[in-house]
Amino acid sequence: MQPEEIMNQLFEPLSDDEIDRLGRFLLARIDDDAATDGKDEGVLDVSELDGLFTAIVSGPVVIQPSRWLPAVWGDFQPIWDSAEDFESVVSLLVRHMNSIASMLMEQPEDFEPLFLEREVDGKTYPIVDEWCEGYVRGVALAADQWEVGGLQMTVLLAPIRAFTHETHWYAHERAKDAEVDNIRNAITPNVREIHAYWLARRDEPPPISAPVRRAEPSVGRNEPCPCGSGKKYKHCCLH
Repeated sequence: MQPEEIMNQLFEPLSDDEIDRLGRFLLARIDDDAATDGKDEGVLDVSELDGLFTAIVSGPVVIQPSRWLPAVWGDFQPIWDSAEDFESVVSLLVRHMNSIASMLMEQPEDFEPLFLEREVDGKTYPIVDEWCEGYVRGVALAADQWEVGGLQMTVLLAPIRAFTHETHWYAHERAKDAEVDNIRNAITPNVREIHAYWLARRDEPPPISAPVRRAEPSVGRNEPCPCGSGKKYKHCCLH
């Protein structure tokens, strides 16, 4: 197979069967009798994975697989039967991430999050919680860089965080019924805007900082911290 063909395959969207296979794998990698209390179970379904990957490809910096794979597994990294099994699953992960990135770059107006759904009395309702939890998991991988977005980024992220543990599920616990729909409907356009925001800034050179000149002598590691805490510097602000 030619390199170009291999590259094209890595950007090929997953089929419905492949999405189902990936979802089953994410859930089955943790044994039913495994002790999960107090542990990070990682990503358990494709909707949460979709949210995680959307945040990663939309953010201010590139996140390498060596960092995002542990976020997928949490404390329950799979035990692989063979190198082929590992490569097969990782290929599905990479293809799904690449297809999200391609859609946001080339056809952002057509991008749609992979929400779960439930049917009540013949009517279908989107379930966004898992997707939103995945998204904030992705943001956490580069939290300091996301904070550079300031108030504008806080506002854009608010509808996503409203359906997560970060806000104690504000949208479900404290928002009114009509407001919940408005918050949910804001997620998709905000995600598109977040991607555009960081895309416009990725190629900008970092601000040039003026040389730092100390007004006072440097504080020794074992001296009292100048912040006034009473602790040694090595146990306070230096740490």
